[in-house]
Order: sequence, then C-alpha cells, then structure tokens
Amino acid sequence: MSEWIKVAVDAMGGDYAPKEPVKGAVDAVNEKDGLFVYLVGQEDVIRKELAQYTYPKERIEVVPAAEVIETGEPPVQAIQKKKDSSMVKALRLVRQGEASAFVSCGSTGAVLVGGQVLVGKIKGVERAPLAPLIPTVDGVSLLIDCGANVDARASHLIQFARMGSIYMENVMGVKNPRVGLVNIGAEEEKGNALVKETYPLLKECSDINFIGNVEARDIPKGVCDVIVCEAFVGNVILKLYEGVGSALISKVKGGMMTSLRSKIGGLLVKPALKETLKTFDASQYGGAPLLGLKGLVVKSHGSATANEIRNSIFQCITFTQEDICGKIRDHITTEKKGEI
Repeated sequence: MSEWIKVAVDAMGGDYAPKEPVKGAVDAVNEKDGLFVYLVGQEDVIRKELAQYTYPKERIEVVPAAEVIETGEPPVQAIQKKKDSSMVKALRLVRQGEASAFVSCGSTGAVLVGGQVLVGKIKGVERAPLAPLIPTVDGVSLLIDCGANVDARASHLIQFARMGSIYMENVMGVKNPRVGLVNIGAEEEKGNALVKETYPLLKECSDINFIGNVEARDIPKGVCDVIVCEAFVGNVILKLYEGVGSALISKVKGGMMTSLRSKIGGLLVKPALKETLKTFDASQYGGAPLLGLKGLVVKSHGSATANEIRNSIFQCITFTQEDICGKIRDHITTEKKGEI
C-alpha cells in the first residue's frame, strides 16, 4: 500500500454529491493501477452509492465525516467550526501525509481557506494561486490566478509565472512554456499600476520564457502556455470563457434545427463537430490545482460530473509522480537564495 498514490476525495462536495464523486472515484481506480482513494463523507450514503459498482475493494476506503460545508457558508468560519466535515477531514489526510492529494467540488472559498490553513503553503511561497487549464485552438493554457488572490502584488505574479511554468512543463509536457501577462494592449507601457510594475520584473526572469503582454482576445488562439494575472481579472476571463462557449454551442445547435436542409446538414457534420467541441471541454483536463501548497489541492467545478472528478484524480497522479510540490519548493528556495 505504501507504493500507491493516495487521493482524498470530498464525497459530499458539489451539486451532485455523493453520486458523481463516488462514481468518479470508482471509475478512476478501475482504470488506473497503483491508485488508492479515500472517500470522505457521510458513511451510509457513500456506501449506498458504492454498492452499485464493481471495483477493487482494497483500493477505496470510506472515511466517516458527519458534517458538510455548504456553498453559502462563510469559508473561514466553516473550516474553523466544522471539524467533522468531509472537506476538513479530507484536507487533514493530506496534511498528515496519509494522502498526497485532495479533490473537491465543494465551496471554492472553503477549499482555498482550508488548503492554505490546513495543508499549508510551501516556505517562501507568498500566495497560493488557483490555476485551471483552459482550452485553446492549440491545446490548453494555464490561467493563473483565477480566484484565490484578488489583490495581488507584482512579486506574487512573478511567483505565479514560475509555478505555472513548472506545472505546464512537468504535468502537461510543454517544453519551455511561453508566459504571457494579461493586459489591455501589447505595448509595455500600457495597463494599470500592477501590470506596469510586473512587466519589467518578468522580463528580468531568466528562468521563464516571458513573451510579453497578452490581450484577452488572443488567449483562445493559444498565444501562450501560462496566462498570468491577478484573481479578479482571471476569474472574469474564466467565467466569460465558459459563458461564451456555452452560448455558441447553444446557437450552433439551434441553427441546425431551423429547417429541413439545416437538419440534414447537421446530421452530416455532427461527428466532426462533436469531435471538435470535445477539445474545448475543460472537464477532460480535471480541476484547478491550488499551487504552492505542501500537498496537492484540486478544486473541480461545483457542477462536475464523474468524468471531471475522475480526470481530477488522474491529474493528482501525474502531479504526485512528477513531484510538483518538490519542484516548486526547490525553485522557490533557489529564487530566495538568489535574492540574498
């Protein structure tokens, strides 16, 4: 068992808990050898869900937790008071070294607070950013930060760029990933005070491949691999990305049903269209990791289905095998020494 990669899953988090988290965990262990999953939550309902499936019993363990942190609860208060919640108990498994990673579809605020308070930041990391992969015409890019630090400083963005580069190179296999700074124009002199201060500092970083400013309209084109911004901007980009994508798909489907000719045409292009749209399905890449912590914390969408949760668990396997936490720790330590 010591050689297994262990992932703690918050079975009570998300819109479709515990059904989808349980199914995602079962699918993951059935597909991947060497994986062990802790399903944390209300034991009776989890076991009722598990009874529907065939899976290696020795590789899923139910960890009882009576309480559930709801989406609308104040995050700090919830983490402090609900010590017997599925989220807190799962995060403690990571803190204690019993699990390498944690996956939840629950309250984003509580995941962010719990990750930093219970798991803890790597020494030298100033802020832990939330970093989802977003689809582009060329594959995927990492958006960092998208929701954890709305009042970031330039030094934070520099670390985001470094951590994002480590993630893309070691988890996604992108050699010398291109780093772009989100701005309202390509020129160096444009932007608010934060990006104006950050730009020259990124230019001086010899350890990252900084390509300059990136405008939002160019992000879907895949102009860079790591998209650096503070969380307010990142969250707006992410939500607009998801909203426009959903609206376009709806309009395309509606257009195919307007006449007999369009219906026939729709049937002809359906296989190719389905394959194309699949590449823009963010759920196939898993959830958003909270980088810079002593263990891996992954936040999946609140509406995540078993497929996204399964892929989030697979994400944890790669993250652990590549020792991303260790690489970030070593890089930050080297960076700090270089400043002395």
